[in-house]
Amino acid sequence: MNNADTAFMIVCTGLVFLMVPGLAFFYGGLVKKRHVLSIMMQSIASIGIVTLIWIIVGYTLAFGPDVGNVIGNLSFLGLKGVLLTPRDGSATIPHMLFMIFQLMFAIITPAIMTGATAERLRFPAYILLISLWSLLVYVPIAHWVWGGGWLQDLGVLDFAGGTVVHISSGFSGLIAALVIGKRINKDTEKTIPHNLPYVILGAGLLWFGWFGFNAGSELAADGIAVLALTTTHVSACAGFLGWLLVEKLHRGKPTMLGAVSGMLAGLGAITPACAFVSPLAAIAIGLISSGLCYFAVSYLKEKLGYDDALDAFGIHGIGGTWGTFAAGLFCTTSLNPNGANGLFYGGGLTQVGIQLIAILATFAYSGIVTFLILKVVDLITPLAATVNEQESGLDITQHGESAYPDVEGMTSGSAWNMLN
Repeated sequence: MNNADTAFMIVCTGLVFLMVPGLAFFYGGLVKKRHVLSIMMQSIASIGIVTLIWIIVGYTLAFGPDVGNVIGNLSFLGLKGVLLTPRDGSATIPHMLFMIFQLMFAIITPAIMTGATAERLRFPAYILLISLWSLLVYVPIAHWVWGGGWLQDLGVLDFAGGTVVHISSGFSGLIAALVIGKRINKDTEKTIPHNLPYVILGAGLLWFGWFGFNAGSELAADGIAVLALTTTHVSACAGFLGWLLVEKLHRGKPTMLGAVSGMLAGLGAITPACAFVSPLAAIAIGLISSGLCYFAVSYLKEKLGYDDALDAFGIHGIGGTWGTFAAGLFCTTSLNPNGANGLFYGGGLTQVGIQLIAILATFAYSGIVTFLILKVVDLITPLAATVNEQESGLDITQHGESAYPDVEGMTSGSAWNMLN
């Protein structure tokens, strides 16, 4: 066991955890003020719900010894055998640290998905949805890619979650948005962020946490972790600038919301490829991702008429898809001998084909299972908030509280003193 690697991974675990409240602020600023606590609650509640599922059975199904290349066995049920020693002969960190680092990925992935159904998903339905989705969608895909499953055996390159995190959450969010339907005021009320400073704060926390997300996936404080950290930052910057350029050309003015959207597009796209490509390739990945995601958010969504409220599919789904495919184009063994040579480095179409198989498999599996889960949940409790609940706000109707209590008309001295 290596103490430096252990210390590094403890820090990275904390960084990935920080992304969850970061996502809560990011999503919270994007919705209308009567729904802000509702969407933030959905991000924060993921911490408690997914943690218990992961500890009891999720981890062993994702990372337990392989069964048929599709799922792990029950050897680690209730964390039995998950000790403070390395989990195998090649690991340099405690098995329990690996487990909790992977838990942070399992927490934030379904939280990303809820952005697509913001302002209309009822909280009881959310509880059931996230519980079933974590166990039936996230866990199997994590095993396929990282836990010894068939995609790992095939040789897919997904260093930190292009398929496992971004495609699965983004496309599942789209399916959920289609099944639940549009917000009742979608066509009559402007859908503009109610608090851009929240959005900027959340985006900054996400960017900061993403360094642990990607660099930490190396599980060691070494050169590959440095490469992952570098390409992560470079792609985010390229996405940031790319979105501003496209927005300026298309709408005439670059916006702050566009800047942080482009940053997320760059981060989502580099995630699967961050340890396999050069910083120059990361620029291309981030720039192209910003253009693709801008097209999805600004044109495709309106053209096809689906209500992906906070663009979970438009940014995470599209960005993750492009980044997973791009890994097959730009990867090079000159930087990471554990990877492969992509199309642009003399590797031909072999790796591109493997990446496409992983993309299609993730789309198909996550889409079908998410659809079935939604139908089951809807039989137990309604998915969509009623017209009155959406108009009154999910903060009040689902949680009985408000982010911005109305103090107009409070003229009594006692009330004024209390507030000041």
